[in-house]
Amino acid sequence: MIKKEMIAMLLAGGQGSRLGVLTDNVAKPAVSFGGKYRIIDFPLSNCINSGIDTVGVLTQYRPLRLNTHIGIGIPWDLDRNVGGVTVLPPYEKIGNTDWYTGTANAIYQNLEFMEQYNPDYVLILSGDHIYKMDYEVMLDYHKANKADITIAVMPVPMEEASRFGIMVTDEHGRVTEFQEKPEHPVSNLASMGIYIFSWKALREALVTLKDQSGLDFGKHVLPYAKETGKRLFAYEFNGYWKDVGTLGSYWEANMELIDVIPEFNLYEEFWKIYTRGDIVPPDYISEKAVVDRCIIGEGAEVYGEVHGSVIGPAVRIEEGAVVRDSIIMQESYIGRGASINRAVIAQNSVIGDQAVLGVGEDAPNEYNRSVYAFGLVTVGENSVIPGGVSIGRNTAILGETTSADYPGGSLKSGGAIIKGGEKGGDEA
Repeated sequence: MIKKEMIAMLLAGGQGSRLGVLTDNVAKPAVSFGGKYRIIDFPLSNCINSGIDTVGVLTQYRPLRLNTHIGIGIPWDLDRNVGGVTVLPPYEKIGNTDWYTGTANAIYQNLEFMEQYNPDYVLILSGDHIYKMDYEVMLDYHKANKADITIAVMPVPMEEASRFGIMVTDEHGRVTEFQEKPEHPVSNLASMGIYIFSWKALREALVTLKDQSGLDFGKHVLPYAKETGKRLFAYEFNGYWKDVGTLGSYWEANMELIDVIPEFNLYEEFWKIYTRGDIVPPDYISEKAVVDRCIIGEGAEVYGEVHGSVIGPAVRIEEGAVVRDSIIMQESYIGRGASINRAVIAQNSVIGDQAVLGVGEDAPNEYNRSVYAFGLVTVGENSVIPGGVSIGRNTAILGETTSADYPGGSLKSGGAIIKGGEKGGDEA
C-alpha cells in the first residue's frame, strides 16, 4: 500500500447558481478569474506550494470544462505516477448509487480512493475561494494540538458574523461550540470550509453517519465529532480570503486585483498561482488605444479605451469602444463605439457596434433580484448582443439575441433576456 502523510480532497462539484448565467454551462470552480486563471487554480496552487502532491478533485455539475482544464495536472506539477491529481465524479455502484448529496457525502463516496494512500491526515478544501494559504503550517498546528479535526477560521466583523458558521473557542483555540448563522453570535471566528482531519476520525465519522440525508461537514460531521469527545481546534487565518459565490463578490475580487497596491497580489514570486496556459500570441495595444489600471490577457487586441478592468486572453476591443470597471472573459469581441460600464461578460461573447451596457438607475431584477444585483450587467458565454441597443443595470443576457429582443432598442434596468438556458437560482 502507498503511504502519504496528507492528501487533499477538493470539492469542485458546485453549480454556483448565485453567479447566474456565468455558470449556465460551467461549474463555478471553472469560471475565469483575474484574466488568465480559473477559480480552481487557487486551491490547486496552494496544494503544490504547500508540498501536497496527491489531490482528489470531486466534480459533479457540468464537469467537462473543469476536467479539460485540469487534464493530468501538468501546470501544477501534479502529473505523477504515484499520487498527483485525480478527477472523481460520482459513479455507478452495485447498490445505493447516488449523486453527491452533500459535502461530506461526496467524501464518503470516495473512501476507497483515500484508503489506497493510507494517509495520516486528510485536507478538505472547497474549489470556489480565492486565497493563498500554506496548508503545511495548518498541519503543524493540528499536530501540535494533537487534534482530531482542525477548522480554518477567519475573524469577521461582529456585525457580519450572523452570515457564517461561527466557531466558539477557549483560550487554547479548542472549539467549545458551533453556531450556524447565529442571530446573536458570541464569536466572530467564521469557518472557511477548510478542514484537516486525522484519517481515523474522518473515516469513523463518515461511516457512522453515512445514511444521513445530505451529509454535510458543518451540519453533521463536526457536531457529531464534538458530541463524541473528539479534539476540535480552530486555526486562525488572517490573510486575504474571498468567497466569490455571488456576482458582487466575484466582480469585487477581480477589481481588487488592479488596485495600485492590490490586497491580493498575483505577482509574488514565492507563492505562484499556476494555470493551464494555452498557446496564444502576445497582446497588442494600438497607438490610439488608452489603457489604465488594467489586467490584459495574452493575445488580447485593444484599439479602444479600457479603464479599471480585467480583460481575458484573445479579447478584441475595437476602435471607439470604451470599457470601464468591467470583466471581459476570453475570446469575446467588443464592437466599434460600444460603451461597457460595470459589466461581467463571459467568454466567446459578441457585443455589437455602438451597443451601450450599464446605463440608467439601478432597479431590482425582475426575474431574480438576489442574483442579478450590485448594479452589474451580466452576459453569459457565447452570447450575442446586437449593435445599437441600450442595456440598463442589474440585467442578465444569455444567448444569441437580436434587435427584436430589445423593444424600443433597449433592455431596461432589472430586465433579463435568457435564451435556451437557466436564469439562475438562489442557492450555491
